[in-house]
Amino acid sequence: MWDRNDQNRSRPDFSRRDFLKGSAAAATATAVATQGPEEAAAANLKTNVFAATATSVTLNVNGKNHTVKVEPRVTLLHVLRNTLNLTGCKEVDERSADGADTVMIDGKAVLAGSRLAIECEGKEIRTVESLRQGEKVDAVVAGFVKHDAMQCGFCTPGFVVATRVFLDHNPKASLGDIQKGLGGNICRCGTYQGITACALEISTGGK
Repeated sequence: MWDRNDQNRSRPDFSRRDFLKGSAAAATATAVATQGPEEAAAANLKTNVFAATATSVTLNVNGKNHTVKVEPRVTLLHVLRNTLNLTGCKEVDERSADGADTVMIDGKAVLAGSRLAIECEGKEIRTVESLRQGEKVDAVVAGFVKHDAMQCGFCTPGFVVATRVFLDHNPKASLGDIQKGLGGNICRCGTYQGITACALEISTGGK
């Protein structure tokens, strides 16, 4: 048994930190050595995708064709905002968790941050900018203004697009249907009452 009073007791030449570093290195080496062919192929594919050079794709956005050069890893959100200067859809986080980046693709609500740009070639893409033509605005846009369905406005474009798509598919929706249908979008300012009031007014024809 170690005598606590023995201050001259010899100790190992390496520290606990050295031991942990060595263990981590050994574990990494073992993982690499035992990697199966499927894992190796997946790792190689991932490397190739991120190392690939830009390729030309033609995207139909708001009724116009745009030919852009993008790397395979680039999202539709990135192209819309940074290449086409359509900044209505917002980037909040990399997971598109709150729906602020909602756009329409072939009539469906899609999170632009979760869709690769190269996947969208040959599809009809519409952003919130398409809901205004000159001085004429979509009923959803007008309804958001009427019912004060916004505060900071950051989530508003995504909510407007999601509401437009929902009402296109559910023109006679009830309040419960609306609340459920728009549940994928989040408003941190809590303007849900105005948003649902807008959608309900449109679905009931103002009654």
